[in-house]
Amino acid sequence: MYIRRTHLIVGGTFALSVLLYVDRICISAAAGQIAEELPLTTPELGWIMSAFALGYALFQAPGGWIADRLGPRRVLTAIVVFWSIFTGLTGLVFGFIPLLITRFLFGAGEAGAFPGMSRAMFSWIPMKNRGIVQGINFSGSRLGAAFALPVIALLIASFGWRNCFLALMVVGFIWAAVWYWMFRDDPTEHPTIEPWERDEILTTRQEPAQIDHDADQGLTSAMLKSRNMWLISLQYFCSNFTFFFCLTWLFPHMKSTYELSITEAGLYSAAPLICGAIGNWTSGWLVDRIYQNGNWTWSRRGPAMLGFACAAVGLLGGVWANSALSSILFFSLAIFGADMTLAPSWSFCIDIGKRHAGVVSGTMNMAGNIGSFITALAFPYLAAWTGSNIPFFFLAAALNLLAIFAWLGVNPHRALQPVQAKEAEKVVCVS
Repeated sequence: MYIRRTHLIVGGTFALSVLLYVDRICISAAAGQIAEELPLTTPELGWIMSAFALGYALFQAPGGWIADRLGPRRVLTAIVVFWSIFTGLTGLVFGFIPLLITRFLFGAGEAGAFPGMSRAMFSWIPMKNRGIVQGINFSGSRLGAAFALPVIALLIASFGWRNCFLALMVVGFIWAAVWYWMFRDDPTEHPTIEPWERDEILTTRQEPAQIDHDADQGLTSAMLKSRNMWLISLQYFCSNFTFFFCLTWLFPHMKSTYELSITEAGLYSAAPLICGAIGNWTSGWLVDRIYQNGNWTWSRRGPAMLGFACAAVGLLGGVWANSALSSILFFSLAIFGADMTLAPSWSFCIDIGKRHAGVVSGTMNMAGNIGSFITALAFPYLAAWTGSNIPFFFLAAALNLLAIFAWLGVNPHRALQPVQAKEAEKVVCVS
């Protein structure tokens, strides 16, 4: 029985998304044990978590640029091997500074993953399916994190936090080997694809104009001058500011605020991530449904704006929660909403970036992870300065409302035009 190669590729990127967040959230589940053994203060833990986000943010655009130039087959293979090495090294460190450096390099290694996946999606996925595929991929990250919180907590209790990081390193090596064997950068290069599937992909995917070639001179200038680029980056900063709290401080926050055991805190903290996966599926479906009904612009705007509204309501509701259950219900609504913004955001980057989808999505994700970097520090420091966690949640809610207005200004019809593309267009017109 023939299995569509597009299905295998989406399965591979889904698995990568799961692995990304299992590796990433393991530090949150192990935070208590790490802080006790090394030892670390709460602000130092905040810096450890922020070190990942900073490395992840700084290498987004370079990672996307490399994926555009060298292709996602080689790039994704290499970066998974790279970050897996630093996942394993996390389990070998014995001090604050070595752990800080290791987590920074781990974040730098993960940086090219989603931009690389976006570049693969441009070559393999029809526009009408772009939203749901992005939703499936990002739901993998949420399901991976949801799975990791309670399961990793149990594994840490049984085998120790160091052994868990070493085991995850091996899993990463296995994924890299399978991806390199299975994937090709373009359907025309795949040795086992059936001709009918190859032709179907080539006739339904988004194609750049002939003048939109691989050269990238002038791309940076085009992005800096693009209103779309600034607004999509701003809204993604706001989205990540909300979501990264779930990856870093939600587990210890729930554990300490409601005096939960490590297993109870893991189970409670997994619920918002599962809701995030549902948010990704819901938004991906909406993106494609609205697009197929003929409204390209609102297929991106509508789901994202609805998501930010849900996130703001959930964060404000959580301020007045008085039990672990009510608190996690509000956080679940917030993460459901925050994750509704992902499919339209990444689809939009492919829309305007085309062959440059890797560097465009990487730039947006860089801005988003600056938000992540600030979140990991803002939560403990705001609490220390004000004596309460409440100001953090009001700030996060305000950013979500700001993002709604940012989406009103974006337009997927305005693709980026690097300098040489504009010049080529003039030449074509003259001739």
